[in-house]
Amino acid sequence: MPHGSLTLPARLHLLAWDTVTGEIAGAAPLVRAGALTELAQRGLLLDDDGIATPADMDALTDDPVLDGLLELVRESRPHRWRDWVTLHARVTADAVRQQLTADGYLAAERRRVLGVFPAADHVLRRADVVRALQEEARRTLAGPLTAVSAQEAAATALAAAADLPTLAAPADGDGREESYEGRVDQRFAERVGGRVEELAERSGAAGIVRELCAALRATAVAAEH
Repeated sequence: MPHGSLTLPARLHLLAWDTVTGEIAGAAPLVRAGALTELAQRGLLLDDDGIATPADMDALTDDPVLDGLLELVRESRPHRWRDWVTLHARVTADAVRQQLTADGYLAAERRRVLGVFPAADHVLRRADVVRALQEEARRTLAGPLTAVSAQEAAATALAAAADLPTLAAPADGDGREESYEGRVDQRFAERVGGRVEELAERSGAAGIVRELCAALRATAVAAEH
């Protein structure tokens, strides 16, 4: 999967990686919000008075992650957009992780739990791609929006709304990278607040992205307490 062809949920999963520690945390709601947004951008999920509603009961995207979410929405009772950000979000996050592993961005390291049960830890293989995506998102937060695509606008808006630490901490002054852990503070949140609204307007699904951003903010606040 070339860098430029990453889906929105795959892009957000990679944005959430700390390239120094090799760790990722709290990505499931963000990845789910990305999948919902891309389906809305493609016209496959519509907004019906705040309810995420399939536009067509048979249409597919040929992407297993997006099609899996479409099937889940179709087979479930109606839910508001913000409910879908967390409802069974691990299903989408796990599917994205499998996709990124198959495409070489991640690697699965096998282990056994309690020496018996097989399991796998995923490690980042393409830190160069992740750093490029993070730098692009920082430029989008700070620079002109004239050439920003709908996908990049949506990705950056959602990541900023989720208080993603990797957007707030580039390499330090002497060129050595620092861990992003704990780098999001009130000043960052205040600085990007207005920008999130501008980016939502460029996303091609402004009302839906605003709703998802609000849900991600609430989820981030709840995780802090």
